[in-house]
Amino acid sequence: MAKGLAKNDIKVMAILGMGLFLAGCGGNENEVGDVSLGIFTTKDIKIESLTDPDIPSITCHLSNVEANLNLSDPSDSSLACRQTGPITAEMIADIDTSPSGEVLHRKSKSILFKNLNLRRIYDANQQVLLYLVYSTKKTSGSFKHSLSSIPLWGTEAYTPQPETPDNTTAAE
Repeated sequence: MAKGLAKNDIKVMAILGMGLFLAGCGGNENEVGDVSLGIFTTKDIKIESLTDPDIPSITCHLSNVEANLNLSDPSDSSLACRQTGPITAEMIADIDTSPSGEVLHRKSKSILFKNLNLRRIYDANQQVLLYLVYSTKKTSGSFKHSLSSIPLWGTEAYTPQPETPDNTTAAE
């Protein structure tokens, strides 16, 4: 009986190992950069280009560390989003405007429940799109995150605010 368990354990380990190997072999279609952190480390900085699915004229570049041969990647990340085309009122009307916004991209950073999420939040008062990337697991006492913003000022989607008696706009 003990031999049967050992053979089953070996099979399970082989299947898990093959799955991890194959998962690491697949290329990321959004990857635009790959920077090695040195010859004595298996860690690389990966840079992805992500387009907002509802506002295709916004492109975000997300960088994060991937540690090959580790079961968990570091949580550090950086985010920069830019307007790359026109933004219309129709595009803004179609997005989630709740305070928690909408998850646009999710990437597993561990085999045990750690994800890196990209979320879009709309600040209606200031007419600004916020893009937040964050880790879903606490690391070194905090949840790692980064923020980028896209003001609608100067776009077709911007709505001028009425002035108040003290010559400030209602949104101020």
